[in-house]
Amino acid sequence: MLNFLLNILWLVFGGWATAISWFTSALIMVISIVGIPWARAAFNIGLLNLWPFGSQVVARETISGHDIGTGSLGFIGNVIWFIFCGWWLAAMHVFWGLLFCITLIGIPVGLQHFKLAKISFAPVGKAIVF
Repeated sequence: MLNFLLNILWLVFGGWATAISWFTSALIMVISIVGIPWARAAFNIGLLNLWPFGSQVVARETISGHDIGTGSLGFIGNVIWFIFCGWWLAAMHVFWGLLFCITLIGIPVGLQHFKLAKISFAPVGKAIVF
C-alpha cells in the first residue's frame, strides 16, 4: 500500500516528466531502424519512471537464460547508448535526486532518482520487474 501511495505522489510531482524524457529518447532512437534495440531499452526504463517504487531492474539473462543483450553485443550497445543518450538522462536523474535529498521527506524520491540514474548508464539487456 505504501508503494502505491509513493508511486501516485511520484507521478503527481514530476514522475511523468522524467518518463516523457525517456519516451522521447526512445522516439529519437526508433526514427532510424538501427536504433530500435536502444528504443526498446529506453521505453522499458520510461515505464519504470512511471512506477518506480516497488520495481526492480534485473538483467534479462536472469529471467530468460541467455540473452543477446547481456553479452558483448549488449556491452557495445550500452557504450553507444551512453554516448548519445545515457549521460544526459543520468545527469537529469542525479540533479533531481540531489534536489529531493535536501529535504528529509524527499529522500525516498531522491533514492528512486539515483536508481534511475544508475540504469541510465547501461539500459541494454535489462528488464523491469514490477
